[in-house]
Amino acid sequence: MNNKNTMGRSNFAERFDIWNAEQKAAAKDLEKQIKDLDLEVIRISFPDQHGILRGKTIVADEISSALNNGVGMVTTLLAKDTSHKTVFPWFTEGGGFGMEEMSGGGDFLMVPDPTTFRVLPWAHKTGWLLADIYFPNGKPVPFSTRQILRDALSELGDAGYDYMSGLEVEFHLFKLEDPNLRPEQAGQPAEPPEVSLLAHGFQYLTEQRMDELDPHLETLRRHLMDIGLPLRTLEVEFGPSQIEITFDPGIGLSTADAMVLFRSAVKQIAHRQGLHATFMCRPNLPNLFSSGWHLHQSLLDKSTGENAFVPDSDEHALSPIGRQFVAGLLKHARGAALFSTPTINGYKRYQPYSLAPDRALWGKDNRGAMLRVVGGVDDAGSRIENRVGEPAANPYLYLASQIYSGLDGINNKLEPSTPVDAAYDTEATPLPRSLLDATFALKEDSYFREKLGDQFIDYILHIKEAEITRFLSTVTDWEHKEYFEIF
Repeated sequence: MNNKNTMGRSNFAERFDIWNAEQKAAAKDLEKQIKDLDLEVIRISFPDQHGILRGKTIVADEISSALNNGVGMVTTLLAKDTSHKTVFPWFTEGGGFGMEEMSGGGDFLMVPDPTTFRVLPWAHKTGWLLADIYFPNGKPVPFSTRQILRDALSELGDAGYDYMSGLEVEFHLFKLEDPNLRPEQAGQPAEPPEVSLLAHGFQYLTEQRMDELDPHLETLRRHLMDIGLPLRTLEVEFGPSQIEITFDPGIGLSTADAMVLFRSAVKQIAHRQGLHATFMCRPNLPNLFSSGWHLHQSLLDKSTGENAFVPDSDEHALSPIGRQFVAGLLKHARGAALFSTPTINGYKRYQPYSLAPDRALWGKDNRGAMLRVVGGVDDAGSRIENRVGEPAANPYLYLASQIYSGLDGINNKLEPSTPVDAAYDTEATPLPRSLLDATFALKEDSYFREKLGDQFIDYILHIKEAEITRFLSTVTDWEHKEYFEIF
């Protein structure tokens, strides 16, 4: 049987007009480029509901079929929580979603975005493409978080602005001592690996610590730059084996695409070096510190290309548009928490006097505030740094929540509260203290339901509530120590 051009649905991309002009132009050269590079396989991935890359690897000769017809994937992938458990009643009518397309564990299609092509330098003769997801009837999958961000960017564009954002991401890098791969350790979730430190901590930004880590970071740095990620700095963070990497700012979708590729690449490169990288916010290991994801953001005026946040006087830290954007971020801080901090573990970071926020307020160059404003008059780099996020956040949802929140401030000309100096001593709306609290906050914020739709909000809440139920039904070490002897 000849399988050529039968990988997905025939001429799918053309029939449903999937690509824009830039993508069509990139697709024309891609097949020849792959052949000239003598690649053997291409990984095609899509970012799932958690911002985790899932996909398939095809042999290079199948790239034409994959581009034209897409690559089939099972729809059950969209029903999984972070333990990879399916949390919807799949074999019921509508698959638990009330949608014909989700019935019976059928297929959806990954359609590669030709503009995202990379060669993975750590994997032998391997290329990589990011994909968007569609049902076989040509409809976009409504749970595509990449499409959700596209929609937010489109609405922002209609208001006259482009979104510029920059990444500042902390994570831990360890020596892998035991991957715990014995059969009895392969549960859902599996036993975590055993690790040791690459360096002691608490010598924040010292060159000595940096040099200890440099042999490991050298390989990481080289590969990340080879795949075109816009690295800016590599820094030693405060905790043991803790690292921060920052990126040059990007426009629109590019920042979120860079984040999902960055996280996946770091874990793969580390593993091939006998290391373990984790973007978990607060690992349960002695002496470790929480990791955050600080999101720097500003708006560019589409008519002039200039930063719309730059103030015109020293009286204010931001322009009127910038202050309105801040007001929107503050107004929706609680409702957006599930998108910026989507794990149970991430809320262990929200502590007072810890360089992490615990309430919704802002300040000029204040690292204790949720929103730190950087810049001033004539400073083209004027921006808002939101310090609320965790490194495990789905970047598409994190950025979309910021855009929609800021747009609410702009559209309704909201004014923010007074910027503060004492970030932990000023009364303000508290951020959620747990993922459960964050689910209630999202339910109470009808604005996100209006923007993201009932279907998606109910979907993401269902997945997160399933994770919370598993957590609450698990007996913890704390409980065992607290009650086992005394009662």
